[in-house]
Amino acid sequence: MSIHIEAEKGQVADRILLPGDPLRAQFVAENFLTDAKCYNKVRNMFGFTGLYKGMKVSVQGTGMGMPSLSIYVNELFDFYGVQKAIRIGTAGSIQKEVELRSVVMAMSACTDSGINNHRFSGLSFAPTAHWELLKKAYDSAVALNQKVSIGTIFSSDIFYDTASNWKRFAAYGALAVEMETAELYSLAAQYKREALGIFTISDSMVTGETTSAEDRQKTFTAMMQIALDAITK
Repeated sequence: MSIHIEAEKGQVADRILLPGDPLRAQFVAENFLTDAKCYNKVRNMFGFTGLYKGMKVSVQGTGMGMPSLSIYVNELFDFYGVQKAIRIGTAGSIQKEVELRSVVMAMSACTDSGINNHRFSGLSFAPTAHWELLKKAYDSAVALNQKVSIGTIFSSDIFYDTASNWKRFAAYGALAVEMETAELYSLAAQYKREALGIFTISDSMVTGETTSAEDRQKTFTAMMQIALDAITK
């Protein structure tokens, strides 16, 4: 069983939200779920299960970067039987028209990570969202009158990207840069599960605009609402 998640069998729902920040997981549990109970405190990577509109839903922090997310998602899929997973994270805009605090959904994820090179022995795999989950999320956004951008994003291994690799992907239409989704989509393909990445733009690589840590933890609620509505449909 898991060495990073201390939940007992049945304590994790078959559908889950995956913020990188464990405090965002706590925020979702406290503000969107009813009867929420904490099932994991190992390494302070909080996980909670509660009810959303009467349906059992979990929310689990994954940490920053693909190696960290990979640990939690492997264990959630393999040991706890999670079937649907939506990452709710922050991202940096790499297109001028993708504005601060707007919502982005990742149809596919480019990456500079070596994880899939290792997994596929140098072959190139295209990490892609689950179409039905993406459609449900889009429909949820429309119902909430929330404008969203949908397209390719860039999952980077490097937060402080001194080589500005994001510019190469921006030139080919990528919308935003973050650090986890390519691995989430690859693991979902491996385990034959449904996965999606939804992001709030927390800063812009183009304009230099940014938001605070508290904003990222507590105020990016539109993506949380969209994700919960989509995953419970």
